[in-house]
Amino acid sequence: MTSAVRPQGPTAPLPFFVYGTLRPGEVNHDLFLRGRTSAEEPARLPDAVLYDGPGYPYAVHRPGSTVVGELITPEPGAYPDVLASLDLLEEYEGPGRPGNLYDRTAREVLRPDGTAVRAWVYLAAELLARDLSASGTEIPGGDWFGR
Repeated sequence: MTSAVRPQGPTAPLPFFVYGTLRPGEVNHDLFLRGRTSAEEPARLPDAVLYDGPGYPYAVHRPGSTVVGELITPEPGAYPDVLASLDLLEEYEGPGRPGNLYDRTAREVLRPDGTAVRAWVYLAAELLARDLSASGTEIPGGDWFGR
């Protein structure tokens, strides 16, 4: 199998799309990612909208909307620790677990030149996403820095 068609397991070494407190310049970037990345570049997550937490944002799937963030690639040797740290921070306990605050899912994100990259994204868990869609405060333009 080629890497383009190989199934992505729950710990596949994909880059991460970050859109809130994990973005460069934010507190959780300094705590969890500083010195542990090999690349950080602007990117956009299509078909998602951003809601205020408050204090931190939640991305929710919504066709036609876009979330602004960064594509973060951990250093190869740091990947397992970064993955475990981010899962803990985002209260992600595994696929479909009822205690998840966020669900980590593999999604296509876009670089500024339009090329698509498969990356891990933490989206609001299903019940929370439903509540946010019904009565949450949307962040205009999908950019945490623009709030």
